Amino acid sequence: MIIFDKLWIIMEQKGISTYTLREKCGIDSKTVRRLKANENIETKTLDKLCCALDCKIEDIAEYVKE
Repeated sequence: MIIFDKLWIIMEQKGISTYTLREKCGIDSKTVRRLKANENIETKTLDKLCCALDCKIEDIAEYVKE
């Protein structure tokens, strides 16, 4: 299972809100909900997140064996 717990930590560290993700990064509210629920998202969304947060994928997501 892929979890996005690290995403919320890095967003807080960088002062980026979910509002900023939606309005300035083009990530819609459904996707934010999916991220919070650790549901599937598209790779283009990962690209947008990494670009907006200036980070690598491993900084925002991790694999946890179920």
